Amino acid sequence: MRILLTGGCGFIGSAVVRHLIRNTEHSVLNVDCMTYAASEDTVSEVADDPRYSHARANIVNGVEMQRLFEEYRPDAVMHLAAESHVDRSIDGPGVFIQTNVVGTYSLLEAARKYWNTLGDAEKKAFRFHHISTDEVFGHLEPNDPPFTETTPYDPRSPYSASKASSDHLVRAWFHTYGLPTFVTNTTNNYGIWHFPEKLIPLVTINAIEGRELPVYGKGENVRDWLFVEDHAEALVKAVEIGKPGETYAIGARQPRTNLEVVKKICAVLDELQPDPAGPRERLIRFVTDRPGHDFRYEIDPSHAEKELDWKAEHDFERGIRKTVQWYLDNRAWWEGIRSKRYTGQRLGANT
Repeated sequence: MRILLTGGCGFIGSAVVRHLIRNTEHSVLNVDCMTYAASEDTVSEVADDPRYSHARANIVNGVEMQRLFEEYRPDAVMHLAAESHVDRSIDGPGVFIQTNVVGTYSLLEAARKYWNTLGDAEKKAFRFHHISTDEVFGHLEPNDPPFTETTPYDPRSPYSASKASSDHLVRAWFHTYGLPTFVTNTTNNYGIWHFPEKLIPLVTINAIEGRELPVYGKGENVRDWLFVEDHAEALVKAVEIGKPGETYAIGARQPRTNLEVVKKICAVLDELQPDPAGPRERLIRFVTDRPGHDFRYEIDPSHAEKELDWKAEHDFERGIRKTVQWYLDNRAWWEGIRSKRYTGQRLGANT
């Protein structure tokens, strides 16, 4: 299978690229315009493989997308390119609308025009796989059942609203034009090569450096955590056997409060690299909550587990240990980011 994959130098996209090249016979064209959070280091181990290629292009550019479809002639699309940080969407929502909404529209139109040139068998086999988030469903109260594929949409941030918009576009192109699209929604991912603005890499790096560990509110917000390499495996299975018009909610059944996550990171670091100054929990600082902070996300992945014959391999304890160890072993990568692109400052405080 020839796969046109967007956002392949990002956190989740690069995990998918690595999985495709390591574990399948598929070829991949990585379409990534290299925004602040992208890094070619994330795919360096597979970059020399003849089945991998990279096109530095922006999905908002419809003419360029159409050219790539015509030249590469993919059998499937995996659309992961997105602006994804809620805090940044609070500070500057415009780029989220451009990338997540306009970019998805441009990609859908390029895919549709290309798909219309295919023969009947190729048309039937083609897939447009849109990767999305559980944040489009809004938030859950403590006793609410987890999200499923049929949960109504109720986005609360500029980020989640832009992703909800893109999900609706993808489904509209299926119903209106017959383009064989489907959507996967996932919980919070964590793991290696994660840009250090998100909770787990930020806290891990701060704790390694002995900095304060900021926790919003009282740390009671709950997230359902999925190790990124497990997610990559699920996404590849989805593009291989996913059905047009379907939705697959992908998760690992690993809910934790933010405070539990931060304390676990501290405990693992204290074991792997003890701090002479004492246990790292001393560094935790509660800070003013961000605007519109959703209380809880959690997915029931039963449908995806059955239909995709997949289940997350890593429990949270194993996954977080691998993640913390990776950040200890790869200081050069994140120190370069800290010195040039993101110093760890708070984002999303503006209203």
